[in-house]
Amino acid sequence: MTTRVLLAGDHFIRNDLMAAALTERVDRPLELREVVGAWPYEPFGRVAEVDEASANEDEILDAVRDVEIAVTQMAPFTARVLAAAERLRLIVCCRGGPVNVNVATATERGVSVAYTPGRNASAAAEHTVALMLAALRRIPYTQGTLMHGEWRSDLYAYEECGLEIDGATVGLVGYGAIGRRVATTLHALGAEVLVHDPYADAADLPATPPVRLVGLDELLRRSQIVSLHARLTDSNRHMIGRPQLALMPAGGVLVNTARGGLLDYDALCDALDDGHLAAAALDVYDAEPLAGDSRLRHTRNLVATPHLAGATRQTATHAIGMAADEVARYLGGEPLAYLANPAVAART
Repeated sequence: MTTRVLLAGDHFIRNDLMAAALTERVDRPLELREVVGAWPYEPFGRVAEVDEASANEDEILDAVRDVEIAVTQMAPFTARVLAAAERLRLIVCCRGGPVNVNVATATERGVSVAYTPGRNASAAAEHTVALMLAALRRIPYTQGTLMHGEWRSDLYAYEECGLEIDGATVGLVGYGAIGRRVATTLHALGAEVLVHDPYADAADLPATPPVRLVGLDELLRRSQIVSLHARLTDSNRHMIGRPQLALMPAGGVLVNTARGGLLDYDALCDALDDGHLAAAALDVYDAEPLAGDSRLRHTRNLVATPHLAGATRQTATHAIGMAADEVARYLGGEPLAYLANPAVAART
């Protein structure tokens, strides 16, 4: 019996890669239908009631009418789309959370929603450390001086020199898949690592090399470098604001590759402008794309990239492989590994 599958990919999570992974992992006939979204050549955003989506709602609605499985990254699975998908039983979202899917409506309609947590953990951890090193050693600034024809040997002056990770205390706010990888790398570079995570248990932290679980205020006071790795929730929005930045040691460095909403960016700009912080490195922002008149564009000692921490080919292939494995589990009658709405499985 042939199973109809919609591949709603884009120019990162590509349909040809998804088709190849499904062919490799699924041992039954599949009829594949394809829709290609414009992301990342067009930015994602809110579509109807779902967030971080890309593609036309009507296009997805037409493509999903008689399919049983949909695999996507950014396509908007809104209440309206789901209402038209009478035969749909599984959506697999190739990202860390199914934010572009109306999970509540899917649950009501008996549609399982799976996702691919940790797909970009290695990429995001590496990007975090790269940004950290770039900020500490002022790499973008010094490259700029060289490219402008200068040979700034005066940057060897003590007060102009950068800092090392070796011997530093680094505080990680969040200790999930990305935070754990960052901690491993930092230990290899000689840092002491502190962690603040209300969902972490001290018993789960490695004893060798040691990772200490502490309160947020203690972490901020003791850490020369602070890196954010928490998920954004209603309760932790702007968890790092003016009072928290003031707790950091003078000359500290802040890194954010998690979510822009965790950080008060006006307070960060003030802390950089007045010299309390030596540097900051950012990959995420409270509003994306970054506005042309944003203070961040003119704030000194700032290293910034445009939300690219997870942008590696390995992230794409890892997510696609995890998604294909979920499809194989579903078709084989096995429990899904990464189910966002377990109430559907319980009811089934």
